[in-house]
Parts: sequence; structure tokens; C-alpha cells
Amino acid sequence: MYTITKNIKIVSFTLMAIGFIGLFYGFYTAPHSIEESNAIVASYGDHGHSSNHGSDSDYQNNSHHKENSHESEGHEVSHEEHVYHQLSNRPWSALYVAALFFFLISLGTLAFYAIQRASQAGWSPILFRVMEGITGYLLPGSIIVFVILVLCTMHLNHLFVWMDPEVVAHDKIIQAKSGYLDSKFFLARAIFYLLGWNIYRFFSRKFSLAQDKANDISNHKKNFQLSAGFLAFFIVTESMMSWDWIMSVDPHWFSTLFGWYVFASMFVSGITMIALITIYLKSQGYLEKVNNNHMHDLAKFMFGVSVFWAYLWFSQFMLIWYANIPEEVTYFVTRIEDYPLPFWGMLVTNLIFPFFVLMNSDYKRVNWLIVMTGIVILFGHYLDFYNMIMPATVGDQWYIGVPEIGGIMFFTGLFIYVVFNTISKVSLEPSGDPLLKESEKFVY
Repeated sequence: MYTITKNIKIVSFTLMAIGFIGLFYGFYTAPHSIEESNAIVASYGDHGHSSNHGSDSDYQNNSHHKENSHESEGHEVSHEEHVYHQLSNRPWSALYVAALFFFLISLGTLAFYAIQRASQAGWSPILFRVMEGITGYLLPGSIIVFVILVLCTMHLNHLFVWMDPEVVAHDKIIQAKSGYLDSKFFLARAIFYLLGWNIYRFFSRKFSLAQDKANDISNHKKNFQLSAGFLAFFIVTESMMSWDWIMSVDPHWFSTLFGWYVFASMFVSGITMIALITIYLKSQGYLEKVNNNHMHDLAKFMFGVSVFWAYLWFSQFMLIWYANIPEEVTYFVTRIEDYPLPFWGMLVTNLIFPFFVLMNSDYKRVNWLIVMTGIVILFGHYLDFYNMIMPATVGDQWYIGVPEIGGIMFFTGLFIYVVFNTISKVSLEPSGDPLLKESEKFVY
């Protein structure tokens, strides 16, 4: 059995402490009035990222301005008020992006775990305890994300502009979506998603541990049936979650590929986390029966899903850009013009780097290359979620500073502690799994 080390505890609590201070600093220094906002802007010379860039056409400029400033027909927001909302949103956005990112890593791992259970895969049971450890973060992550969403509905921030009654009263597009974009219905859906995901995780873990002590495979069969049902539930609720929690920060924009796009991002992040934690545990003398073939398969999934993510990204981007419809193309105009470094950097870290490193079959068996590539992939997909949220909430007043770094550090520390604490509670080997011997002898 793995014992959570003193070093892990020190690292995790240190990261949480420093991260909390960074987040507190972000909220403390955020403006609480238009006058404070003006003073902050004056302190750096009003060098907004998009204030001087211009646009390719009048309609792009108008759409761009409207989308970023959360203006609507008949409801004009002054430039000063607009910038105030952006600056006051920044610590909230930093908190939300980091909380959502680590929660979705756990959820992506849960989906991968359910696929292994439902498909009766013979190679992966030796890794089940690692997967269950990562999904241990699902419950605390769910609580944190839900609390943030509740605070949003209480109008403590302006992350979701459609929650502002004054905006909705003057915006015909949002009014047409008001049956779905309703705060109470929004929270009710969130509760439904989170309960479903956590209930599956609870019972799947319960059956997995019970199978170790059973004399038959009844618990294994229950897990198979439960996982198959969960995947049907998950594929629907994951798409709806992506619309609710991410796409609706841009309420005038939509993409029919968005649910799959978010899924690919969190799925590859979850698989990458499985690989990184497995390699760490092996380096500490655990998981001795995990061999290079297991790592090769994990690296293949990292490679394949990275390509799948790139396919979805390009399909979404190319169709919207080629059609050049004002209501659609403004989404990419704001990101390319205001966020060039995160936008193009995301493509390099999420596709180009892992593609060239992991394309070679031999490299998929080299642990240090998997670790290096995995860290780059995780960083790249944090940038991906950063690009999804920040342009709509903070506009051109962005930069990666104390709140953003603090958010990453806090949730990294919390994630590390919860995951390794969960792993330490039971044996790392699912001894009762009927496919364990096949997994231990996995070769090809």
C-alpha cells in the first residue's frame, strides 16, 4: 500500500498556502469602484491589448466591441464601466479557470475509467487505483465549482453577463435564450450533472473495492453495467455542462462542436495525469507490475486524443472563419487579436509538440519524455480553458500575473493532496479484478 509521504504533504500545503495568498491578493487589489478602476488603468497608461489594434471590417469591430463589453441593443455601457467590469472580473476568472481545469481533469479521468470498465479492457486494471485516486478529487472539485457558480448567480461578479437582468432586458438574443439561460435552471442543471457524476464515482469505487474481497465476480459485473449506463449519461451531461459553464460566458456565440471540443481537452488532460502519477509511483518503488507496454498505451492515448482535439479545433475554426458570419467570427477575432500569445501558444503545446515527440513509437516507452510531454500538454490545456473564459470576462485587460499563478498553485496543491491521500487509503493492486492477471502480463 502506498503511504502519502511527508514531502507530498509539504509540497501540497505549501502550494495551497502560496496560491491562497495570490488569490487573496488578486481580490484585494481588484477595483471596487469605477474610480479605482480608472486609477489602475492610469497606472499602466491604459495599454489595453485591443485598444489600438483596429479590425478588418466595420462589422467585426462592432461585434468585437459588443461581445467584449457585454453591451446589448439599447443598453450602452460606458468605456469606464466596461473596463471596471473587466478588471473586477479578473480574480474571479483566474479562480474559475483554475477550479474548472482541475475539476475537469478528474472528470476526464472518470470518463476514461468508465470506458475501461465498460469495454472490459484487459490492459488497464493494474492502473485502476491510480484512476480512482485522481477521481477522488471529483467531489471536492464539484463543491468548489458549484460554490463559484452560486456566487455568480448572486451577482458578486460579471462572469456570466446573461445573469444581469438589466442586460437581458435590452438584449433580444439573450431574451430568446432566457428559457434555458435562467439562473435557477442553471443551478438545477449543475446539481443534476454533479450528482450523476459523483454517484457513479461513489458506487464504482465501492464495487471496485468490494471485488477485492469477493469470492465471485458479481461486483465486477455491476461495475460493467454501471459504467455502460454512466457513459450514456455522461456524453449528454458533459455537452450540456460545456454549454452552461463555458460557452455561455459568450451568450451571443455558439458552436455545435463545442461539447466534443471540451471533452477532448479534459479527456487528454485526464489521461496525461494518469501517466504522470503512474510514473511517479513507479519511481518510488510502487506499481512494479506496470511495464513499458502500459506506458506505451497511455502515451498512445495522449498522442491520439491530442490529434483528435486538434481535429475538432480546426473543424470549428475553419468552418467559422471561412463562413465569416459576424456573430460567429467575432469569437476568434477577439482571441487572435487580443490573445495572440495564449491562442497560438495553445496550438503549439497541445498539438505540434506532443505530435512530434510522441509520434515515434519508441519514445512512448521513455518515461522522462512522457513526463516532459505530459507537463507541456497540461500547460497547453490550461491555456485552452484560459482562452475559452478570459476573452469574454476580462476582455483586453488580461495578463498572467499573481491571481492566475495563485489559482494554479492553490488548485495544484489541493489536487495533489486529495489524489495521493485517496491513493494511500487502499492497496494499489485491485487484487480481485478478474482481468488483473491479463493486465500484469500485458505485452504486444
